[in-house]
Amino acid sequence: MKVSEIEHMLSSHGIRPTANRIVVAQALSSHDGSYTLAELEDTIGTIDKSGIFRALTLFKEHHLVHVLENSSDGVRYELCKSHNDEHDDDTHVHFYCERCMKTLCLPHLSIPQVQLPQGYEVATVNYMVKGVCPDCSRKR
Repeated sequence: MKVSEIEHMLSSHGIRPTANRIVVAQALSSHDGSYTLAELEDTIGTIDKSGIFRALTLFKEHHLVHVLENSSDGVRYELCKSHNDEHDDDTHVHFYCERCMKTLCLPHLSIPQVQLPQGYEVATVNYMVKGVCPDCSRKR
């Protein structure tokens, strides 16, 4: 994405587009998939881990990143295609391949609705399916 598109995306989510936030968002947008914090640090190179983490935390609060948990390498971050800073309208299933250890998006598969008992409030949903991806299946 161009810098102007990144700035617009940040602003539309209620995030002031600072230089660091633009760089982090641009790195996320240039990759079709998810990053660990360490991978982002290696990719960006000009911002330290704490600066990247602060940007990611803010992005999460404004529904601009998905935080994927339970993969072999810990927490991963993926740019969210949500159009709303109040709630995430881009929830979808993720797949973790136990052979190649990649986490893949399945954006065409929506997360099923879960009816929680009265009094419970959903903050976030992390729907991870684990198994073997098609590439690894063909290699057998």
